[in-house]
Amino acid sequence: MNIKSLLIGSAAALAAVSGAQAADAIVAAEPEPMEYVRVCDAFGTGFFYIPGTETCLKIGGFVRFQTSFGRDEYSEFFQGMDSDLSDWDAHTRVDINFDARSDTELGTLRGFINIEANSGSHGVSVTNVNGVVQPYYAREGNSFFIDEAFIELGGFKVGRFYSWWDSGINGETDSLGNVTNFDSIAYTYDGGTWRAGISLDELSGNAVDPKNLALGTHHDLGVAGTVGFSLGGVNLDVLGGYDGWADEGAIRAILSADVGPGTFQLAGIWASDPNVYWAASEWTVAASYAFKATEKLTITPAAQYFGDLGFKSDADMWRVGLTAGYQVVEGLDLLATVDYNNVDVSGADDEDFVRGFLRLQRNF
Repeated sequence: MNIKSLLIGSAAALAAVSGAQAADAIVAAEPEPMEYVRVCDAFGTGFFYIPGTETCLKIGGFVRFQTSFGRDEYSEFFQGMDSDLSDWDAHTRVDINFDARSDTELGTLRGFINIEANSGSHGVSVTNVNGVVQPYYAREGNSFFIDEAFIELGGFKVGRFYSWWDSGINGETDSLGNVTNFDSIAYTYDGGTWRAGISLDELSGNAVDPKNLALGTHHDLGVAGTVGFSLGGVNLDVLGGYDGWADEGAIRAILSADVGPGTFQLAGIWASDPNVYWAASEWTVAASYAFKATEKLTITPAAQYFGDLGFKSDADMWRVGLTAGYQVVEGLDLLATVDYNNVDVSGADDEDFVRGFLRLQRNF
């Protein structure tokens, strides 16, 4: 009887202890559902959905190191400037962009931001004092700025962005634009084979005044329009620009065609007088041929001629150059270019100079 009582009492005690422990136990909360980043393939590679939204985001950019040699392209035109002023320069650039897109009933809604930061010297700029162009020697330093920021919907685009004048032909030899980045309102129609666009560009600042008027901060409008077509490997783009501040304009055409193992391009510009879109010469013509020598190596010879350089009938300039681009590994590119320039001014000895750069760039 005593043993039986002992066993029953022990069982009761254990049950009581177990009940007490069960009452005191901490129950873990259910984990919150986790939303993993999803790949968005609606707008190409690299996009992902911002968690909790239907907006797709892509982050990209590059890191660049570049060493340039040879004097500045326009240094020989500035009176009193030492022609041996700038024989080499090195700088580093960081470029980061954010591209957000989503589908709407009015088409793709896009917001784009591109941020740049530079270190090192940045060459020579010019000022205009009482109609006289003078060199300004930039000091070593850093810069951080928003290069582009715009909103785009249904063909309309507003904000700060590069105009069609920023495009050129293959290689690094050509110069086919003047100021190319504006606060603008633009509309582009793309019908596949045919495309067209128009933009209103704000012209502001106190840059060189082509009419030698009194300087000061000004605000005016520029208008640029483009039309082009693509058919069977042939592309033609015709672009015009009117500068409301200078009351002058320019027109440009670029023809591109697949020829043999590469792409041949031909471009030409005519301007009525110096203006914000083109200010180097009254007319110019340029050509290049880019071909892939190997899977990783592209070689581009090119040439350009400037007629009535500086809008002076007795001055001309021509240049020939070679650009080589090599993909070291996926995402790392090496670019090298060199060109020879000859300036011919009536009644004076020809001037010539060589310039170029070597660039290493990590793209992501």
